[in-house]
Amino acid sequence: MSGFIKGESRFQATLFPESLDNYITEENPVRIIDVFVDELELASLGFKVQPEVTGRSAYHPAVMLKIYIYGYLNRVQSSRRLERESKRNVELMWLIERLSPDFKTIADFRKNNTKAIKQVCRQFVLICRKLDLFTDAFVAIDGSKFKAVNNRDRNFTKAKMKLRLEQIDKSIEKYLNQIDNSDQKDTKVTHKTTEQLQERVSKLKKELSRLKELEKEMLESRDEQLSLTDPDSRSMKTRGQGIVGYNVQAAVDTKHHLIVAHEVTNVGNDRSALYKTSLEAKKEIDADELRVVVDRGYYNGSEIHKCEQEQIITYAPKSHISNNKAKGLFDKSDFQWIAKDSVIYL
Repeated sequence: MSGFIKGESRFQATLFPESLDNYITEENPVRIIDVFVDELELASLGFKVQPEVTGRSAYHPAVMLKIYIYGYLNRVQSSRRLERESKRNVELMWLIERLSPDFKTIADFRKNNTKAIKQVCRQFVLICRKLDLFTDAFVAIDGSKFKAVNNRDRNFTKAKMKLRLEQIDKSIEKYLNQIDNSDQKDTKVTHKTTEQLQERVSKLKKELSRLKELEKEMLESRDEQLSLTDPDSRSMKTRGQGIVGYNVQAAVDTKHHLIVAHEVTNVGNDRSALYKTSLEAKKEIDADELRVVVDRGYYNGSEIHKCEQEQIITYAPKSHISNNKAKGLFDKSDFQWIAKDSVIYL
């Protein structure tokens, strides 16, 4: 291997080993995370900073918050992955001083401090305002679908419930027919088969009764939908497929690409999200006027009108949901309203 650059021996000991800080450059984002979290007044934000008198010592919330922010910035969402990164990732080892919480501790921190973490996001936005990063007052809003803990089989809509009930009815009918055929032959083998079929029918009837109860509960809900594991999650389409999850709306600064405001909803489309998300972004930026750009999915006349009332200028492509053009017919774009004559012209 002569002529190639050679690495150092893995077994070579050094008299003065390098410190962990030498591996982290001055421009590394983890240094910003470290300073940002250390300057926060965690108690006022809702974190528990006083440890219990008895029991095993806990990790300081500052350590757990640094792990959470690092995972957020590097798209590491899984608590198990964050646990692994804390043992092999030099950046994270530097950030949390070689501590290594297990995945359950990381997951519980997120679950038990959701409100406090939201306050941290607000503190970050305030810092950005002080640094004049939002002077353009121009944001882009879009929604992202996030899968919930709830499995698709434990989510029910009217169409899905109807299909499940029909399938069970067909199965019961099929098994009953098989029982009738077995009874006509009247042999030891058919007797055993009949008992097995009757047991299956009994289980299906119990499942049918359970689904009837769930259907009643489903129809009493506001949107006639029911999720058993994660009650707030809803069935929605994404990229041509259906998932059970949430629709997260985010307003992002167009210049520095920083998230200004976010809102978690369980509505599958974006038609009714423009005004609320825009208004929240305007309050966070503390601007007199805000410009917002969105895609076609947000086009809604009443939402745009409400934005205008709050000095929010919206840039949205007009949606065309009519198929008349494709059929060779006229659609709304072919007509013009003349207000002074109260007449529509073609």
